Amino acid sequence: MEINWLEWLGYLASLIVLVSLLMSSIIKLRWINLVGSSLFSLYGFLIGALPVGFMNLGIAIINIYYLVKIYSASAKKEYFKILSIEKDSEYFNHFLHFYKEGIKKFADPSKLETNTYEVSFYILRNMVPAGVFLGSKHDKNTLEVELDFVIPEYRDFKIGSFVYEDSKDHFLNKGYNRLISYTTVDEHVGYLRKMGFEEKQENGKKYFEKLLTR
Repeated sequence: MEINWLEWLGYLASLIVLVSLLMSSIIKLRWINLVGSSLFSLYGFLIGALPVGFMNLGIAIINIYYLVKIYSASAKKEYFKILSIEKDSEYFNHFLHFYKEGIKKFADPSKLETNTYEVSFYILRNMVPAGVFLGSKHDKNTLEVELDFVIPEYRDFKIGSFVYEDSKDHFLNKGYNRLISYTTVDEHVGYLRKMGFEEKQENGKKYFEKLLTR
């Protein structure tokens, strides 16, 4: 039986809606679901299924409403703060355990202990502990980034900009004017490039470097 283009439109809309539900980012979910529900609404009207058309039109409008709210809130000044991680912090251990699956992409959670790092802090965003930074001393002026993890809901590069630009004095005051990372994870490499890190090589080993100045 031949499938006409209207049926393909329905299948495509269904697939897009399904994909939207896999998104951990609420913004991505809203955008992708908006596309899917809009196509489903069009499909419903074209085949004469008015309940399908109007229901998905309503879903599309709801997505637009919440996207406007999200971007309006983002346009407002947000509160960011660095908060040092205390030695043997129980909360830090809970944080690692809760986000261990995400952290595994970048480091082994079982080997992360704040006591062994020169620099360790939470990044608060509107008072929410949205990220963790751990850095170890590489040499006198160089700090090696061991972990720079942001929870999925806040991965829009604002925290990275706050850490590496707005808070660079935090590193400089500790005597570090050079940050390096030996990451090989593509996702993290892309992030570091956006944060101003440059690819370097030493003894055939690739790493990423960011120089800090006041």
